[in-house]
This record gives sequence, C-alpha cells and structure tokens, in this order.
Amino acid sequence: MELAYYSDYAVRLVNTEEPARNKDCLTSVEAIRELFGLNRQAARRATDTDVTRFRSVRARLRAVFEAADGGDETLAVDLLNSLLLEFPVSPQISGHETRDEDGKPDWHMHLADHPSNATAGYAAIAAMGLAFHLTSYGVDRLGLCEAPPCRNAYLDTSTNRSRRYCSDRCATRANVAAYRARKRLETERAAETGRNAETAQATTPSTDR
Repeated sequence: MELAYYSDYAVRLVNTEEPARNKDCLTSVEAIRELFGLNRQAARRATDTDVTRFRSVRARLRAVFEAADGGDETLAVDLLNSLLLEFPVSPQISGHETRDEDGKPDWHMHLADHPSNATAGYAAIAAMGLAFHLTSYGVDRLGLCEAPPCRNAYLDTSTNRSRRYCSDRCATRANVAAYRARKRLETERAAETGRNAETAQATTPSTDR
C-alpha cells in the first residue's frame, strides 16, 4: 500500500460534514467504522467516545484544506505539523498478500495502526497521508470545492493543476449555473440595448421637408 493512499483518509473524514448545508454524517460509532474502509481491525476499536474526538480532528484537517485553498502555505504546513506531532505514525515495510512474478513479497511502505484508540490511529494515518501528498505535489493540490454551497475537500491529481470541484456532479452543476448566468446577462443586455434604441428613437426630433 503506497503512502499516497492514506491521504484519502483525510478527505473522507473532512467530507463527513458540510457546514454550509448544516449536515453532519459523523454521528455514530458505525459512521466512524465506515471511514476505515477495509481496515476492519482498526475499525473495531471505535467507541462512543471517539465520535467527539473524530470531530475535533476533522475540524483541524479542514483548517489545513482551508489554509491551502486560501493560498496560505505556511499556515497549512504549520497546522498539519501540529497534527503530525500529536499523532505520530509507525511506518513499517510490508509485503503481506502481495507477490511478484518470482513469488517474492512486493515490499512497500505501510503505516501501522496506532494501538491506543481509534481516533489516534485514524488521525495519524490521515495526517501522514496528507503530509505525503502535500510535500510530493504541492500545497496548491489541496482544495475545497468551488461549487457553492458544497466546499468538500479534494486532492488535485490533474496533470495541469486545474481541478476546482470535488466531483463530476459538482463540476456539472457549476457549469450549468455559469451557463444560465451568462444567458441571463445576455438577455438583460439585449433588453437594455432594445430599450436604449427605443428611447433614442423617441427623443430624436423628426425633420419635415
């Protein structure tokens, strides 16, 4: 498992809340366990007390995305560093269940789960994954969806750093809204031009011969 994979942990957690819509999906132990995906062993450690702790980590991760989206690289790095210090990772070389053509393990880096509690384990993985993405691709690759009122977090992996939306759905919605806005403006301008022409015609004195 590559370290880049772990950056999705941060995105998944941040996007459990949509502040502009007053929507929060992180309300139960079951919701927390779903965040771990296939990592069932770590998910089983989640308890009711982790709900509040996960929300706290989520707010701090969103602050990283907000700083990056606002162009404040230093703040984004400082906020992420504070998470890395509080929730250290345990990197390990792993080759479980993977073999190359010769039957040898396909060695790769793996972040071991923190044994103390579910929040510490998830936060450590999410922070390290996000740090790896940030240092590998740049702070400007951390973004918040520009389609209001969404503001979901996303990681830009496009070749030309052009991503602006969290999903194709939001991109389509934003494009449709922009198209309708342009059409309204064109209609208003046409109507204004027509009114100006009528006014000019009405105020132009006629010439009798």
